[in-house]
Amino acid sequence: MTTKTLYLLCSAAPPVFDVAHVVEDAQARGWDVCLGLTPTAAHWLSESLDGLAALTGHPVRWQYKFPGEADVWPPADALLFAPATFNSVNAWALGLTDRFVVGVAAEAIGKGTPVVAMPCTNSALAAHPQFDQSLAALRTAGVEMLYGETGFTPGPAGPDAPPHFPWQLALEAVDRRPTPES
Repeated sequence: MTTKTLYLLCSAAPPVFDVAHVVEDAQARGWDVCLGLTPTAAHWLSESLDGLAALTGHPVRWQYKFPGEADVWPPADALLFAPATFNSVNAWALGLTDRFVVGVAAEAIGKGTPVVAMPCTNSALAAHPQFDQSLAALRTAGVEMLYGETGFTPGPAGPDAPPHFPWQLALEAVDRRPTPES
């Protein structure tokens, strides 16, 4: 069996605390997983970063490499950006790539890498007019956006964690996307 490489990119939203289980599930599906985090997500998981690197077999990244420095990840066959926060979705759609994971996701579109994303936000932030525009822009660019009836449905503002984040749905969507090798 040929292993394909999945870039799993995560923003700082409560479902990120389940990322080790998500990595294990993706690996069981035949993916070689490279984990990228926003700086805040890396801070939240700081005590687990070494274990996550051991689990994936790759360094966990949250910042850009230096110019001329070799890339430590193999090329991606697919990319999953989940949970993708309100801030990350809007930055990505607008091409604001000051954060590593947003830059990688933006480049994946231009490289023709299959991309799936699942936003994680509350209904108050989702009501902001830019959010719908950002979702539409990313869908137009070819991103499979798992949101609303097709994925994550936002709950009310206030609770720290959504009651359910459909990680399995996200991995199933990645598995369905044709990759360069298929």
